[in-house]
Amino acid sequence: MGIDQFEVEAKTLFSESLLWKLNRNFYEEKGINAWSEDIVPHHLTSNSFVGKTYAELIFAFLKDLAQKGLKNEIVYILELGAGHGRLGFHVLKHLKKLISQLADQLPPFCYVLSDIVENNLSFFSKHAQFQEFYSEGILDISYFDAIDSDQLYLQKSQKTIRPNDLKQPIVVVANYFFDSIPSDLFYIQNNTISDCSVSINAPEDPKGFGIERLINNMDITYHKSISSSPIYKDAILDQILEGYKNSIEDSYLFFPKKAMECLSTLKTFSKEGLVLLTMDKGFHELSNLENKKEPDLVTHGSFSLWVNYHAFSEFCLKSGGKVLFPKFSNFHLEIGCLLFLRESSTYVETEVAYNKVVNDFGPDDFNSIKHIAYANSSRLNIVELIAFYRLSSYDSTIFIKLLPRLKQVKQNVTFTERRRLAQTMHCVWNMYFYINEKFDLSYEIGGLFYDLGFYSQALDYFNYSVDSFGEKIDVSYNQALCYYQLREDELFYTTVNKAKELFPNSDILETLQDLDMG
Repeated sequence: MGIDQFEVEAKTLFSESLLWKLNRNFYEEKGINAWSEDIVPHHLTSNSFVGKTYAELIFAFLKDLAQKGLKNEIVYILELGAGHGRLGFHVLKHLKKLISQLADQLPPFCYVLSDIVENNLSFFSKHAQFQEFYSEGILDISYFDAIDSDQLYLQKSQKTIRPNDLKQPIVVVANYFFDSIPSDLFYIQNNTISDCSVSINAPEDPKGFGIERLINNMDITYHKSISSSPIYKDAILDQILEGYKNSIEDSYLFFPKKAMECLSTLKTFSKEGLVLLTMDKGFHELSNLENKKEPDLVTHGSFSLWVNYHAFSEFCLKSGGKVLFPKFSNFHLEIGCLLFLRESSTYVETEVAYNKVVNDFGPDDFNSIKHIAYANSSRLNIVELIAFYRLSSYDSTIFIKLLPRLKQVKQNVTFTERRRLAQTMHCVWNMYFYINEKFDLSYEIGGLFYDLGFYSQALDYFNYSVDSFGEKIDVSYNQALCYYQLREDELFYTTVNKAKELFPNSDILETLQDLDMG
């Protein structure tokens, strides 16, 4: 250690390192702000298109259960580390629509948002857009720690789920989750496995560092120590490791022991097994695990790692299950469906859905198309913009990203295009989930409706803006203009006078005095 280095942590096993505590502390400290302040990226795996993909897979699984005659008991869908809640919102929106279009009876379901951060759970509990789901009994929330929890307490229904309580398989959604919980790390060379430890130093005295600064300024040194077999004294885990020892020549290897133990715990909740739906950056093919160098932490306030989905596959197969991973496109992320079920090959609807929404064209493909659209946004016309919004399943973040171009091309729209754009914006708003961002989407949509001549609709969105962000002079001004265009004279004057009281120093209202109210 150089004279300018300060020790943060002496040599410690990777899975037990301070790194994981720092990661957990970051999320507990930041809460929902980790995403609303755009510190931790989330759009890649939490957009409306992804939500629809999960919903299609869950919908197919419910159909499989119905065909087996299992229509009466609730199917619980547990999202691990739900964080901001946006993904769960998208899944529920799309799942409800799919179910409404089917005449056949499906088993009831309940989606459970779980997290270790109490402030996030409180955010979910109070969120206005979740209240209808709570009242319908299709949404609940629960504290769940993937490392230590052995039961689920559902806060809304006040129900505790313990081992063997469930009569339907439990569905687990692990979306951008396994990359951020403790993982073992090994080094494999010449048919030998070595445990990996880390020591952590900082270029400055870390005593005054906040968590983000420390994570972004850590110097990590890796240390190797030859292990003796068996490492885990668990038949399946040791078999998987032995397989790597005999098939990988020279590579660092993440091994998700804690994650697999978590799945084993969750599997005990149901007598019928578990289905894992998961999405993350990582690898599911053995060939991709070769020649991995010392890991680089991907930092974004917190940090994350790539996920060894090949190990998950082996874990599932050796448990008698069935594994679905992409056969074609996985350039940006992996999307897995793992069936830890008896007679797993009989869940035909689920496999058909996976081939449709992942293998034929899935979130990874959509992400590639998204990059094309962004790079060529200045050339897109109104018809092309609407088509891309539709392809995105009306994702609000994509709408916002392409909003500058939309404002340019809206000036010269035909009557049909004007009507289609109005429909599109309503659909975007229906799929928007508010996580305390500063961007006022309702105001922007209201302005577009005004420019298109839809004054009543514009008023609706300006009112949404007031509900979320409070009174603002720009909103009051535009509300008054809407009333002027609608010839609602009394409401026009009421709005102007109220705005003058709220914003006495603003000059913008003076321009309204010259309007002809005749």
